[in-house]
Amino acid sequence: MNNKIYYLASCDTCRKIIKSLPNTDKLEFHDIRQNPITVAELDEMYKLSGSYEALFSKKAQLYKSLDLKNKNLKELDFKKYLLEHYTFLSRPVFIIDGKIYIGNSQKNILEVAKALS
Repeated sequence: MNNKIYYLASCDTCRKIIKSLPNTDKLEFHDIRQNPITVAELDEMYKLSGSYEALFSKKAQLYKSLDLKNKNLKELDFKKYLLEHYTFLSRPVFIIDGKIYIGNSQKNILEVAKALS
């Protein structure tokens, strides 16, 4: 399994995180705007995370503008939105040695740094 990061190249937070990490040459970079995630990639993330909702960003502006907060979304709804638009993926997503790390929390990034060391 390849070590991979799903990120947005135009995202300042993603760029800052990448710059702070050791051994990023061990990662395959996947810019989700340039190359939208495929069903197979999303299914791999789902298997590692246990849910589509865990991968879904409720901070996305599109989430607010579509008023998704007031809808009763199910797992397949989260999957559909994740495949429809890159902004719904909670970024960055790292897959390292068969383990998934989702989002930009400090705790998560420290775990990623340790996994890459």
